[in-house]
Parts: sequence; C-alpha cells; structure tokens
Amino acid sequence: MSAPLILATNSIKDTGYDVANSIRYNDGDSPQLTRINSSNGNLKNFTFSVWVKRSSGGATKRLLHCRNSGGSQFASIFFNSSDQLEYSSSDGSNSDNLVTNRVFRDFSAWYNIVVVWDSDSSTQSDRIRFFINGTRETSFATSDFPALNQESMMSKGTDASTIGLGFQSVANSEHFDGYMCEAVFLDGTTSTDASEFGEFDEDSPTIWKPIDVSGLTFGSHGYYLDFEDSSALGDDVSGNNNDFTPSNLAATDQSTDTCTNNFATLNPLNVPTSNAPTFSEGNLISSTSDSAKFGGTSTIGVSSGKWYAEFKSAETGGEEKEMVGVTHSPAEDARNGDNVGRSTGSFAIRFLDGQQSNNNSASAYGSAFSVGDIAQVALDIDNNQLFFGKNGQWGDGSGNFNQSTPTSAITITTIANSTEGAYFFSVGDLSATSGRSLISCNFGSPPFAISSGNSDGAGYGNFEYSVPSGYFALNTKNLAEYG
Repeated sequence: MSAPLILATNSIKDTGYDVANSIRYNDGDSPQLTRINSSNGNLKNFTFSVWVKRSSGGATKRLLHCRNSGGSQFASIFFNSSDQLEYSSSDGSNSDNLVTNRVFRDFSAWYNIVVVWDSDSSTQSDRIRFFINGTRETSFATSDFPALNQESMMSKGTDASTIGLGFQSVANSEHFDGYMCEAVFLDGTTSTDASEFGEFDEDSPTIWKPIDVSGLTFGSHGYYLDFEDSSALGDDVSGNNNDFTPSNLAATDQSTDTCTNNFATLNPLNVPTSNAPTFSEGNLISSTSDSAKFGGTSTIGVSSGKWYAEFKSAETGGEEKEMVGVTHSPAEDARNGDNVGRSTGSFAIRFLDGQQSNNNSASAYGSAFSVGDIAQVALDIDNNQLFFGKNGQWGDGSGNFNQSTPTSAITITTIANSTEGAYFFSVGDLSATSGRSLISCNFGSPPFAISSGNSDGAGYGNFEYSVPSGYFALNTKNLAEYG
C-alpha cells in the first residue's frame, strides 16, 4: 500500500481557533486518566466529544470507559478489534450496543468523535447518536438501542464507579493508543448535532475544525480536559474541578500534535508484509527485529519547500545500526523491506560510521554516532539538496561534523523524476543480521525530553538544536504555508 500523501490543499493555514496540546497514549505503558464519581449526575442525558488520532488498530482500544467495582455495570466508547466505533453498556438489567459499519484505519488523521446518550427520547434510534467530524453516523452493523429512560453508568456515583479516558476494561489491557485532545463531557446536555464542538471551514467546507468549548454548560459531572498543564495532564478546566488522576503518563506525553496542527508520525500502514517494524509512543519510535532493515516512513510527504527533523539513537546493543534520511519511493521501500539509502530513491546517513548512502552505495560524509546522539536532517526540495548533522554540527562531506550551518549538500532526485511525487522522512536498520535498530523520531513533537527547546521560523516544533533558517517542522500548518 502506498504511503498517504498529504499536501497543502488538505490543510488550513488558520483555523480561527487553535488547540495547543494533546495527550499521547502509548498502550504498552498502560496509560490512563481516572476519577471516581462521588455522586450521581444526570443518568439519562450526556454528550461526550473528543478529538483522536489513532496509532494502531486491530485491537480493542478504549476512549471513555466507566464501570462499577465488579465490572458488571459499565458503559464504554471504544474502537473494537475490527476498527469500528462502538458504544456498549449495561446497567445490570438492560444492555445496549451500537457498532458502526464504518471502520477507522487512517492513522495519519484526526477524528472528532461525538457520542450522545439521550435515553428519554421518544424516538428509540435517537437514544444513542454518533457524530464523526460533524456528520451524524447512520449506518450500523449492530444497533441495539437503550430502553426508554435507561440509566447510563457514565455519571453514576455508586459502587465506587470509576470513569476513565483510555481506561482499560476489568480483565483486559485495552488502553487507548494514540493522541487525544479537547475531551469534553456535558452532564445533562444532549446535542442535536456536533456544532457545540466544531464547524466546517468556510473556505474548505469538507474540513471539520474545532471551536472554543470553554463557554459550554458542562453540568455537575461535566469536564473539559485541554491537556495544557504537563504537570497535571488530568486537570479539568471546565470550572467544576472534576480532575482526573494520571497513571503511567509523564510530562513528555504532552504533545503539540493536535487537531488544528497535525504533525507527521511514522506510518503503520506503509510497512512490509513480513518483518515489519514495531512502532510506539504515538508512532514516533521505530524498533526493527534482528532480521529486518525497513524502519518506517513519515505519514506526511512534501513536494516543495524546506523541512527539518531530528532522530535520536536509542539502541544500547553496541553496534549503531540506525539509518535515517529521506525517500521518494516509500511504498517500494516497504514492499522490498529495504532500509533507507538502499534504493535509488532514498538517501541516508549511517550511524555506524557517519557515511552517506544512496542506491546501496556509501561514501564519506560525517563521523560515527553513539547512543543518545541526535541526527539532524535538513531537506531542501526546492534546490534538490539534503544535509545531515549531529548534535548541533553539520557534516563537511569529508568525514566530520564540524559546520555550524548546513553547507555540504547531497544532491537528491528532482521531484519531477521522483517515484511518488514527494519526499518522506525515513528510518531503517543497516543490516538484516543480529541486532536491531531503535530510533526516536522528532518531527517537531518529540517523544523524549528536550533540554534546550528550539522552534522553527514559524514558531512550531520543539527541537534539541537550532532549526536552520528557512526550514520548517513537518506539520499541516507549515505545509499549508510553505509546502
């Protein structure tokens, strides 16, 4: 499958309302936000809205889950193992279940999901309502709607009921995997549409974008989590102080990848059919197996402009097998299981010796990397040039990293002669022998702590080293302006 190409026509320069932060869930860490309801809220009416960008599929991943201590009574909004959106609940006597026919397998996109519980509606099919990116969902694989006036667990305050964002079920680890922002719960309010949470862009009427929700009526059990305080990721800013307690979440799990500025990640759909890499931390860390070379390509491709990214060596096995760079043939690389720098369409720096590589041929460029070193990649598509740096110094093309600015250009294929009409950042493993590569990718929203903090000329990104003048982080706002 070809890697998705996201160009400037798919992004918006100015949304009118900007979301600053999201929270990044890495399901392998069992992350969650939880709170205990001390009393009952409105059990017949609520609206829940959240923006999500998924990192993986094919397994149950909970968005919002509430259950009593024994788990016999519950309510849950989740992606099921078939990647359908599902609502399931039981009050001990009555059960209901709504499952979309539609599947959600775009791991490069943000979705706004609105779920309405309206059990006192006289119309049975209106008692649970789904809205996806502003449009009501009407096609369902399963549609067992609630009985009239059935009570929901979502605002229940008895039996020490626990409500949680990304919260697992009783027996299984089903934590959410991906990014979440603008989580809103309206206790006692049922939305007739999704206009409280977003609007269609006036210039691009198929694009759904968020609006300011701070003035909504939240109700006593309502909350609004904006994830803007990295030291208190569960902070409720609705005015109710219905704060959530974070578990297995750190300050580095706060991200600037949001529904108003979508950053590149690694693409889990563009991988080999065998020996595929393993992605984690919001698809920003790639780990290859002992017998694999392909490490992953970015979700966003660019056909013009100047772009910057950083990559951190993370493997501790001794031999630095990581390779990073760019490719204009991501689907071909994945199909062949090739590392970056092996094909005619990809260009890389090798951590083992600092040599540049293209078409499986290596030559001198910089010096070897050690564990924890950060590779800098500056891609200039307008002038068909590529530069590599290490720890703040750029390569001289003769075996050293000793230049304060990028001056030793590697000539790359012109866009007119490229395979996919765009370049993608790419990572890989030097050889398919014992030992793996482990690479942390920073396209502007890093999965690791940054000690200095540098943004690009547009004010976006959080990088360890200075972004060269005229180069930009790979996100949709920059893409709309400079791509």
